[in-house]
Amino acid sequence: MYHSQLRAFHAVATQGGFSKAADHLGLTQPALSDQVKKLEERFGVLLFHRHKRVVRLTHLGEQLLEITKRKFELEKQAVDLLSAHQKLEKGHLNIAADTPLHVIPLIGQFKQGYEGITVALRIGNAEEILEGLLNFSFDIGIVADMPDDERFHAVTLCEDPLVAFVSKSHPWAGKEGITLEELSEGARLILREPGSRTRNHVEQEFEKAGLDLNVALEIQGREAAKEAVAANIGVGIVSKPEFGHDSRLASIPLVDCSARMTESLVCLKEKLDLRSIKAFLESNHIPEAAPLL
Repeated sequence: MYHSQLRAFHAVATQGGFSKAADHLGLTQPALSDQVKKLEERFGVLLFHRHKRVVRLTHLGEQLLEITKRKFELEKQAVDLLSAHQKLEKGHLNIAADTPLHVIPLIGQFKQGYEGITVALRIGNAEEILEGLLNFSFDIGIVADMPDDERFHAVTLCEDPLVAFVSKSHPWAGKEGITLEELSEGARLILREPGSRTRNHVEQEFEKAGLDLNVALEIQGREAAKEAVAANIGVGIVSKPEFGHDSRLASIPLVDCSARMTESLVCLKEKLDLRSIKAFLESNHIPEAAPLL
């Protein structure tokens, strides 16, 4: 409410006079003098002793100057902070993914150009990630089988088949391929938690084939599923790239499974104009990202 008047007072106090203060603020001297006069009249106080061309702070003026120094220093810090974020010298991105496989290279590429932007990564299933995007907990998500939803901007990154995997000591470890019927009749499966896109695909494929699912264990998280398979509790199913490299495990192609895991980068459409999100998309050459201004 008194910002312009306090700014005028501060300029006179720090510049040593009304003429220099007016030049500093880009105002005429009468306009600047009027601002200081209004502040004094509003509170019925005297902030400067004026004698010809000499201006000296009153005791109250000295006290007020200590306050305005803090006020305008904080204002400068605020402007510096906002400017740094505008230039992407500083900032923060919250990213969530259903696997580190696809997102880590994207973060690495982004950080090469924007070292000042900190990134927090959380791993979860697709339902958790989409919910987090909607409640603004996350800025960007990497999810499998993104449904059509007009609230989101989504770009497909890859499409991959599913594979079964067993421990190296399992009798099937040397098989070159396996059918869903063989899995239904001869295996107990390690299934991911409800909400997992991998689990959804497995259930749909078995239902489409008219086969039963024999579940040994329901477990949360891909790494936990791998540990369960390594312990010979059952047979797991993941997308081919997610199997990765584990000397304890062997993958087996699913010869009659048509399901494909589609991984997409997703963000809310209303957040597409955020400079940090635009920069993330552009640095990874992801299409449909408007250029930074």
